[in-house]
Amino acid sequence: MTVTKEVERLEHSELKMTLKISKEDVRSEYDKIIGNYAKTIQIPGFRKGKVPRDILVRKFADVFSGETLGNVMENALTETFKEESLPKEEQPLPYSRPTLKDDPPKLDLEKDLEFSVFYDTFPQFTVGKWQGLEIEAPDISIEAEDIGRELEVIRERNAIVLDRDDGAPSAKGDVITVNYAELSEDGEIIPGTERQDFVFTLGSGSNVFDFDDEVTGMKKGETRDISKTYAGDFKNKDLAGQSRKIRVTVSAVKERKLPDLDDDLAQDVDEKYQTLDDLKANIRERLGKKLEQNLRNIKINNILEKVLETTPIDVPESMIRIELDSQWRTLARQLGSSPEDLAVSFEKSGSGTRETILEGWRDGAVKTLKSRLIVESLILERKLDASDEEMEKQFETFAAGSDTSIEDVKKYYESENMKQFLKDEIKERKFFDLLLSENTVKAGEKKKYLDLISNNQ
Repeated sequence: MTVTKEVERLEHSELKMTLKISKEDVRSEYDKIIGNYAKTIQIPGFRKGKVPRDILVRKFADVFSGETLGNVMENALTETFKEESLPKEEQPLPYSRPTLKDDPPKLDLEKDLEFSVFYDTFPQFTVGKWQGLEIEAPDISIEAEDIGRELEVIRERNAIVLDRDDGAPSAKGDVITVNYAELSEDGEIIPGTERQDFVFTLGSGSNVFDFDDEVTGMKKGETRDISKTYAGDFKNKDLAGQSRKIRVTVSAVKERKLPDLDDDLAQDVDEKYQTLDDLKANIRERLGKKLEQNLRNIKINNILEKVLETTPIDVPESMIRIELDSQWRTLARQLGSSPEDLAVSFEKSGSGTRETILEGWRDGAVKTLKSRLIVESLILERKLDASDEEMEKQFETFAAGSDTSIEDVKKYYESENMKQFLKDEIKERKFFDLLLSENTVKAGEKKKYLDLISNNQ
C-alpha cells in the first residue's frame, strides 16, 4: 500500500496526522471485497458465485464502500505506526488512540483517499538549567518534645481500661457505652433511630450528634434527654442548621489508665529494651531516619521546582487524565473504598463531585507530571542504569529491613515487571543523589518536626 503522511503538531502535545492512500490501492481493496462477496453471496435467479458484478455493486454499493473505507484506513494506520522509522515524537502515547474528529471521508474510486487522525504524543521539551542552583530547606532537628510525643502515643497504646465504681460520674477521656435514640416533639422515640451499645471516648467527638459535653458527668444507668441546635457549617451536613432531641442512656463507664513512663513500660513494648533510655534512643533513631528522608524529598522537590521555571512542557490532556484517575484510585484504596463508592461518599458529604475534586487536583497533577518527565529525560541523558550488583545490594537491604530471606525477596521480584520497577527505583535514586550533589542547599527557616510531619512546612 502506498501511503504518504503529513504531520501537524497542535497544542498540549496533540498531533494531527494526515494520511493519503493512492487511488490504485483503494481500487484494489474495493475489487478484493467485491470478489470475496461474489464467491459466497446468493441472489434469486443466479447461481452461487455467478452474480454479475454490476448487479452486486447496484445492490450492495454502501456495504462495499463502507468496508473498503474501513479496511483501507485501518491498514494505512497499522502500516504507518508499525514503521520502525517512525520518530518517537510522532508515535501515539500507549493510552492515546488515534481518532477522527471530522466526518469520515467519502469513497471516490477516481481519487486518492485522504483522512486525518488526532492523538496525543510524548511532549517535546528541552530541560533547562538543573545544575548549579541554590535552594533552601527547612532547618529541623529532633527535639525532646518530639520524643515525648512519641512516648505518649506508646502510653496510649499500652493503656488499660478499667470499670469505674458504680455511681462515679464520667469524665473526659473515659470510654463509655451508651444507648441513644432521636425523640419527636412530644418526647416519643422515633422508630428506626435507636442505637444500642455505642462505644466512644468522651471528648473525642466521635459520635454523630456530638453530645460529648452533654453526656460528660453522667453515671452508669443514668438517662438524659438532650436538645441540640447545630450550626449551619456543622461537619455533619444532615444536621447542619437543624435541631434535634436525643435520649441517651449510659450503660458502662470505663477509665483509661496510662502506664508510668519507666523501665517496665520499655520492657513491655519490646524485650530488646532494658530501660526507658533504650526506648528513647530507638525513638530518636527512628524519627531521625524519617526526618532525613522527608528533608531529602523536600530538597529534591525544591530543586525540581527551580528546574521547572526554565523548562516549559506542554503536557498532553490524556496524560493528565490518566494521572488524576490514578490519584483517585490510590485514595480509594487507601481509604478501603472503591473508586465508585468514594465518589458517592464525597458527594454525600458535600465535598463535591468527582469531577470538581479532580479539577482541584489538576494543577498539582500537572506539576507532578512535569517533574516526572524532567527526571526521566535526565536519567536517559545521563545514561543511568541499575547494575546486577546494585540489584543484589537492594535485595539484601529489603531482606534485612523486613526479617525476610534474600531468596524470598528475590522470588517476589522474579517477575519481569517487578524487576523493572526495582531497576527504575534504583536509577531514580542515583539521579536524585546526583541532583543533590550538583546543587547547593542552604538551611532555611527553623521549624519544628511536628510541622514537617503535619505537611505544614
